[in-house]
Amino acid sequence: MEEKEITISLCIIVKNEEKTLGRCLDSVKDMCDEIVIVDTGSTDRTKEIAQQYTDRIFDFTWIDDFAAARNFAFSQATRDYILWLDADDILLDEDREKLLTLKRNIDPLVDVVSMLYHYAFDQYGKVSFSFRRNRLVKRNKNFRWVGAVHEYLAVSGNTLNSDICVTHRRIQGHNSDRNLKIFERRKDKGEPFYPRDLYYYGNELFDHQLHSRAIEVYLEFLETEQGWVEDKISACGKLADCFEALGKKQQQLEYIFKSFEYASPRAEFCCRLGFYFLNEKRYEQSISWYKLATRLEKPADSSGFMVEACWTWLPHLQLCVCYDRLGQYELAYEHNELARRYHPENPQVLYNKTYLEGILAQKSSEQKSH
Repeated sequence: MEEKEITISLCIIVKNEEKTLGRCLDSVKDMCDEIVIVDTGSTDRTKEIAQQYTDRIFDFTWIDDFAAARNFAFSQATRDYILWLDADDILLDEDREKLLTLKRNIDPLVDVVSMLYHYAFDQYGKVSFSFRRNRLVKRNKNFRWVGAVHEYLAVSGNTLNSDICVTHRRIQGHNSDRNLKIFERRKDKGEPFYPRDLYYYGNELFDHQLHSRAIEVYLEFLETEQGWVEDKISACGKLADCFEALGKKQQQLEYIFKSFEYASPRAEFCCRLGFYFLNEKRYEQSISWYKLATRLEKPADSSGFMVEACWTWLPHLQLCVCYDRLGQYELAYEHNELARRYHPENPQVLYNKTYLEGILAQKSSEQKSH
């Protein structure tokens, strides 16, 4: 017997999202059977725009708690599954088709569907930063959001890791101080910070270039010896960045290596080490770390943060630089071509190609003349 197509409630919490909400809803309205909008205090045209798509619009008094707002939104949903997005997210055409296919064919035993989150892009539109999030959940499981800031959806049961992607299209400067202010208010009230809170508080301080304060918070987080391993690895990278910004090279190196205590080497940290030794003009050591980055396979559980360049073209581009500095132009050219396979329009790659072809042609001419 053919399975009945599931129904989906879309839940979004908003505040002053007039510039993004329509774009988001246009990208998913045909896939959703119900749209629930929870407004936390908009003073612009957000609610007016929402009314063009749904009459299920609710007000929620803001209490500096994103999980509370999302849980309220989930409580208003009435369909089989709940899909959640932010107002500055969209689904591209390919991902809309994948979601429609999933809607028609999903195994009814699936409780949770995770989707890739394409969070940042380079100047050529290629994904530069991505990770997974649990996006579609069975409503009758009553999964709850946890955390006042950088909240997460606590799930269990049968999870499907789909290839559907949600694309982030953030407007620059949008709510840039909001999360830090929430953390500071919570701190002033003496509220307890759990390990996950410390990690994300450190991130907010880091993003605001408050490096010394960020170091204190990241160290406090690591000293708890708790929290998600991916957050510990990320904190090591942020600590290395903080120490670099403060000109403390030894501590920078220390926390790059410390990341290896939590998991096998990641390409991001191999590239960090390669760059460190490249700046020190220790080219052989730089080469060894960049080569390792090219040989690694992404972890089977790729739910952590991934800098795509480090797993693809960047180490080859840097190997080109190292070999050029050592006068090994054939190897430099070889790695530049490998980088070009991933990133054919990159101007640095194209410059290197012309530069190295000129050197190799000159060397060939000189050899023939002798």
